[in-house]
Amino acid sequence: MGLLFSSPAAAASDDGDSHVLAIHSKDAWNDHSQSHGDSSKLMVIDFSASWCGPCRFMEPVFNAMAAKYTDVVFVKIDVDELSEVAQQWRVQAMPTFVLVKGGGEVGRVVGSKKDELDKKIEQLRS
Repeated sequence: MGLLFSSPAAAASDDGDSHVLAIHSKDAWNDHSQSHGDSSKLMVIDFSASWCGPCRFMEPVFNAMAAKYTDVVFVKIDVDELSEVAQQWRVQAMPTFVLVKGGGEVGRVVGSKKDELDKKIEQLRS
C-alpha cells in the first residue's frame, strides 16, 4: 500500500473539535498511512469533495461517528486536493468510505448510506 510521494509541505489538521483527522498533503497521508500500517485498529477514510452535496450531508454524521467510536481512526481526504490518493484507493464516486485494517481495505461504503457505514464500523472495529 505504500505510496512514494514527497512534499516538503505536510499538512494534517484536526477539524475543529472533531475527532476526524483532515489530511491535506500527500506527505501527511504517507506519514499517517505508514504509522497506521500494521495496526489492528480500524481506520475509516472519508473520500469527499467540498462541492459534493451527499458529502456535505454525511459530514456531521461522520463527525458524530468519530465521537462515538473513539477506538477507531477517522480520516477525511478531499479528492480534489489529493486525487492521487483517491486514485490509489480506486475512488470513483463520492462520498466513498474506505475501512482499513493492517494496511489493507476490509470494507467500503459508497454513497451517503449512514446506516450501512455505522453497521460496518460496528462489525469491523473489534
